[in-house]
This record gives sequence, structure tokens and C-alpha cells, in this order.
Amino acid sequence: MYAALNLLKDVQVDAIIGPQTSAQANFVIGLGDAAHVSIISFSVTTPSFYPKGSYFIQTAINDAAQVDAIAAIVKYFKWSQVVLIYEDSDYGIGITPYLANGFQQVNARVSYRSIIATSATDDYILLELYKMKTMQTRVFVVHTSSPLASRIFLKAKEAEMISEGYVWIVTTGILEFFNPNDSNGVELMQGVLGVRPLVPKSITLDSTTIKWKKKFEDDYPRDPQPPEINIYGLWAYDTLWALATAIEKIGFRESSHLQNTSASNSTYMFTTGTSQTGPQLRAAMNETNFVGLSGNFHLVNGKLESSSFQIVNINGTELREVGIWTPLLQNSSQTNANMTGFSGEKLDDIKWPGGSRNVPKGWEVPVSGKKLRVGVPAKAGFDEFVKVEKDPQTNSNKISGLYIDLFDSVMAALPYAVRYEYIPFENSDGTNAGSYDELARQVLNGKFDAAVGDISITTSRSKDVDFTLPVEEGGVTWTQKVQYESETTKFLKPFERNLWLTAVALFIFTGLSLWFLEHRFNEAFRGSPSDHISLIFYIPFMSLVFANREKIVSNLARLVLAVWIFVVLILTSTYTANLSSILTVPKPIYTNITVAELVENKDNVGCLEGSFIIDYLKNLGFHDSKIIRYRTSDEFDNALTNGSIKALCSRTAYTNLFLSKNCNKYMKVGFNLTEGIAFVFPRGSPLVADVSRAIVKLTDSLKIPRIRGRWIRESACEDQPGEHSTQIRLKSFKILFGITVGITGTCILVYLVSYFYGNRDFVRTTISDSGTTTWSKVRAIFKHFDQRDPRYFPSKEDSEISASPSPHVHHNRCCCRSTEFQVQWDQETASENGAESPNPDRITAAAH
Repeated sequence: MYAALNLLKDVQVDAIIGPQTSAQANFVIGLGDAAHVSIISFSVTTPSFYPKGSYFIQTAINDAAQVDAIAAIVKYFKWSQVVLIYEDSDYGIGITPYLANGFQQVNARVSYRSIIATSATDDYILLELYKMKTMQTRVFVVHTSSPLASRIFLKAKEAEMISEGYVWIVTTGILEFFNPNDSNGVELMQGVLGVRPLVPKSITLDSTTIKWKKKFEDDYPRDPQPPEINIYGLWAYDTLWALATAIEKIGFRESSHLQNTSASNSTYMFTTGTSQTGPQLRAAMNETNFVGLSGNFHLVNGKLESSSFQIVNINGTELREVGIWTPLLQNSSQTNANMTGFSGEKLDDIKWPGGSRNVPKGWEVPVSGKKLRVGVPAKAGFDEFVKVEKDPQTNSNKISGLYIDLFDSVMAALPYAVRYEYIPFENSDGTNAGSYDELARQVLNGKFDAAVGDISITTSRSKDVDFTLPVEEGGVTWTQKVQYESETTKFLKPFERNLWLTAVALFIFTGLSLWFLEHRFNEAFRGSPSDHISLIFYIPFMSLVFANREKIVSNLARLVLAVWIFVVLILTSTYTANLSSILTVPKPIYTNITVAELVENKDNVGCLEGSFIIDYLKNLGFHDSKIIRYRTSDEFDNALTNGSIKALCSRTAYTNLFLSKNCNKYMKVGFNLTEGIAFVFPRGSPLVADVSRAIVKLTDSLKIPRIRGRWIRESACEDQPGEHSTQIRLKSFKILFGITVGITGTCILVYLVSYFYGNRDFVRTTISDSGTTTWSKVRAIFKHFDQRDPRYFPSKEDSEISASPSPHVHHNRCCCRSTEFQVQWDQETASENGAESPNPDRITAAAH
């Protein structure tokens, strides 16, 4: 710092090359800005913010440029967590925000940050490494100075962390000072990955390297020659070239400083003069553009423009290139923003720490835990899900159940082996130590590394832990006691009401039709009005048992009766079969109870102790005193049977298993969708993603349903009671009834046509008589219809005449009977109109 001040005050230089550290640069920059003197550095790489117009020129690529390359490596190998190890200095701290953001862009989380001071003792470094060794993450990104990095890797070797399963990534500042001639350093960093700016090959670079090696051999004949000039040497060469080019551009001046007269009398030592050529030189430097030894030299806002980065692997004594990373904006072959930016989208084969060629998964079960500690609920309500048994002889725990088998199968499907053990979440007396929420909090607190059981995904739990993909669907189901129908009305249950009404209507319609078709021809269908009504109901009813004794003489009536008997046969057989089924299997009454009714009536509801259902019911409006907790399915059964609770609210899996054992006593009455059942891991655990992929794999292969089938058998209840009706509906007989009505109606229509045609003279005379009212005409036709048909009821005289051989006599007798009926009708008509009745003797004589 004093040298820089001397150069500004006494020598009055126009540019200074040299601040090698961030601390030096921060001090000298202030002096340069005051004196308008460019401060040029090829070794300060801290991505600090310098105000616009500053005279600081950074001819080295700052550290922030390599962050995306490191993040691309993490993304390429699908590592989800990293540990940052950086120096407690401006150089180390300056890059950490950029690294954190870069990893976040590739969905990787910084699980731990280790800050190590340059003055830290070896014991402190070793203790910090042991602390990181007990964590899950095995990917370490190191950004320190080269001397501190050597100490860190020395202690990492001592802690057995430079071995298989570990990943070490170093930044440019460490990699560029790697000395292949240092056998100890080479051994310590075997398998380490690093990034450094890509230096394009050129003839100028080769010739300069040869000259440099010769000069190095002359100056240091006893020291082994480095294989190449490191990036800082190349930047130094290009910086001198750029400065010389800029000076030539503005022209050389022997003295360009103006003395600060106000400062000449001041005792303040940092007061300097002002350079007149400083602004011009700075502008000329920013405009300088050429291809140097390190590549394209181009300054953007006083900083060297970033380029591609080389990904190298320390293998033996060489830095072997395994890939090249190019910024996506510069890589024209990249069309997808999700690509990593590596040329060819593939890294060459890498030799990892420990000599392994297998890509590390990036995490391991912590050494401190030996095995993964998996907590399970001591009592899960149903032994089929989780069952904890204690061997009285060995005092060891035997844990089994559906979710235990599922977890075992999922862990076995992982592409790597994970050792784990089940630990019941219980008190010393064997009772459950707490609710499922408390079990999840034990995972958060570190007592368990995971939790397995019938643990539902809830909002409150997901704030503390991470869940895998569900292994079983969710849902909350309401269950209540079955209420059966009354025994007194069961005889009406085979048919629904509409079918009963339709059958009765058809019954009456058939009776009327038979009476209508038989009344004029059959003596059995004649008599008083009460006889007529009884026949209308009697004949169809007796057909039910095929016991009617009345002879049917009309063919049309016989057809109607035959069709009706067929319908009766179908109805009676269907009724008998359905009634037998109803009497054999009692039918429950389906009542859809609602949550609002339960809350309004202040009914007691039951749920499993320690379940999330308790909070769920409280959110629905139930008071805590109305929520009754139970532990076993037997307690559920007793509470519903004796009426202690109106309904049971439980997970759908519980309900299905409970109903499979009590299908005739209880039934579902409601369902609400919730999240499913999943395994629990700590927040950010790398196991979550791998276990979820294994669950998907087992689901696609149908292995999960097969495992479930070994534990849960729900075939005892073939159908859920109350979900459908056993009554026969009207639509089942719609066609049959339609055919019956159609045939019966057709028979009536044919009979009417036949009747009116056979009595057409009488009907014509009656209708054409203008001296009578319409009602009188209708009554006359009805009375005529009520008469016996002479063809079926001959009188005594008719019988004698019918025995005579003379056809004329028979004809005259028939004419006489018609004339007599005409006389009777004329008398009735005349009496209604108030006229004199015709003389019957006169009419009879005329008839003869």
C-alpha cells in the first residue's frame, strides 16, 4: 500500500499494475480514483461491485464466471446437495452468494457452509471435516487460497474423506497452483474435479512457453520445470501488452500530473495529485481488443470478458480434460435452456476419489448413525398396517405390517444399498409415545432419520419434513351403523310404488274390458250393478290363482283373458323371487348423514387416537368434547354398536378394512378427498427423490398392489349395503304392459266396430232423430247395449219358431221383436217430450 502511495505522490505514474489480493485492491482503488490513475490487476478475481467510472481495471476473469460451470457439473450428475468450504476473507466470501444462486438454479441445495480462516489450526480443520463427515452430503466445493487448500486436503486425507463415495470440486484459484511435481500434493488431490478458463492453443502461446521454460531453467536450475504457464501468468502477459497498446494509442508524455496545491500544505499523507492522461489511458484500455496468450482480450466495463471453462480431473500427475463448458448464450448448439452447456452434452470418463469409476450418488448414510434410524408408530390402530411385537425372551422388537413390507421393497429397489433399522416410537412401558405429528417432529429433531407407517400427508407436517410420493391413496370416510327396514311392510318391497300403481290400473282395466266384451253374450256377466262391480274385480283377481269358474263365451274376451293370465304369471313369479330375496337378506336403509347435521345436532363422532383426523374434525366445526378417540377396531365396533358415537370418521384404508370385518353392521355414508400415505424424511434429504422414483417403479410393475393384497383382504363384503335398491322398477315391465294394453284395447275397438256395424240401422235411426236430445240418444244406445244379444239369449217363442221348417215365420218373428223394441223406445221418448204415446195395438197389427 505504501508502495502504491509512493508511486502516486512521488513517481507520479499514470497506471499501476499489481494489487494481488482483494484487500490490497480495495485500498489502492480509492487512491487511483482520486488521482485518476488506472489500477490494473490480473490476479484479483473477487466478483466485488465497483462503481461505474472507477479507475480499477480487472484483467482477470472474476470468480463469478466459473459458478455456472460448477453448477453445471452438479446438475449433470444429478446431485441434490452440496457443502461449501471457503476461506474467511474477501476472496472466499465474495463468491458464496453467486454459488448459492447457481446451485439453486439447478435444484441443488447448500446443506452446509464451512468457513475456515487462513489462521485456523490443523486441529480445527480436522474437527470441521469430521463434522462434515457425519452429515449425509458427500459433494464438497472448495474455494480458498492455494496454501489453505493444501492444508484442507491434507486433513481430508487423514479423515479418510478422499475415498470412494466422495466428490471434491475446486475453483480456478486452487487448480491453477496445482504442482504435478509435488508428490504429496498430487496424492492428496487424486480424483478431484476442477474448473479453469479455457486457453486456446496457438503458435504464439507455444513459442512463449518455450522461452519461459528456458528462462526458468536458467534462473532455477535445481527446481523441476512446471509443465505450463498458469492462467495468472498468461493474464499478466496480456495485461502488459494491452497497457502498452493503450499508451501507444494516446501517445507518450513524460509528465502528466497536476500538483494538488491544497494538499501540498496538508499533513494528510494520502493526498496526491491528479493525472491528466489517466482518463484517456483508461478509455484506451477499455477499447483495446486483441487475441492474447490467454485468448480473446476484451474488457467490458473494466472487466475481462468471461470465456468457456475447461473441466479437468486430477488423474495421476496430469490434469486430464474431461469436458468443456460454454455459456449457453455463447454456445450456438444449445437450443434448450435446460441443457448443461457441456460440449457434446457428455463428460468423459472420470476417475473419482478412491480410484472408483462409478459416479458417486452424492450422499451417504451418516457415519454417526451407522444405520438409518426409521421410526414407526407403536400402535397404528390396525395390526395389518403396522404391528410392533416384543419378544419376551430376547426383549427385541418384531415389526411387521403392510407399510413395513412396502418400505422394505422400496429400499430394495434403490440402485444402491441403504442400511436401516426400525425403532418403535414408544414409551418405556411399550405405549405409543405420541401422535403422528409428534412422530414427524422427531424426524425434524434428528431422533429418527425417517418415519414409516400409516402417516398421511398434511399441510402442517409438510412444513417440518419432506414426504415421498404416496404409496396409497388418501381420503376420509364416514361410517355409521346400519338401520334395517321395518318387517311389517316387507311384502310391498318387491315392487316399487309406480309398478304397484300400474299393476292395479291394469288389473282394473282388464276387468272392465272383460265385462265390456262379455256383458251382451254371457249370463254370468249380467245382474245388478253390484254384481257388475264385483265381476270387474273378481275375474282378474281369480286369474291370479287360475280359479275363475265363469265361462267366457266371446273370443275377444278369451284373448284378453289369455294375455292377462300371461302377465299375471310373470308378475307373480317375479314378486315371489324378489320377496324371497328380501326375506332372506335383510335390506338396510340408506341414510346419507351430513357433517352439517352432525355438528348441528352436537353428535359424538369417533376417530383414531393421534391421527390427523382430530384436527380435521375441529376444522369442520366439531367441539373437542364431541370427538371421541379410540385405539383399536374393537373399540370402534363397540362404540358404534352401543350408540356412544353417531358416526366414525377415519381414513379410507381404515374404513375398508373395518367394514371387511363388519360388513353387515356398518356402512359408508360420506367421503372426502385428502392426500395419501407416504414415507417421511428430513427436509432436504436426498433419499426423498430416489425413494419416490422407486415407488413409481414398483407401482408400474404392480408390485405394490400385490404386497397390499397379502395384508388387506376386503372381499368379505361384496357390495356396500344401501348403495342400490333391490325393488323391481316399472321400466322392467314397460314393454310387457304396453303389449297387454295394446291387445286389450284392440279387442275393445274390434268389438265396438262389430257392434255398431251389426246395429247400424238402430244407431242411424237414433242419431238421425232430431226431436230428441243428445243425452237421450246416448242413453238409448247404452240401453240397447245393455240388452242381451238375441243370438245368445233366444226366447221361448223363438225356440219354437226356430224348430219350424218355414224360414218366413222366423223372419217375421224377428221383425216383430225389433218392432216391439221400437215401440218401447217410442213410448219412452214420447213421455220425455210430453207427447201422446203411440198405440201399441195399432203398431202390433201393422207389424202382423
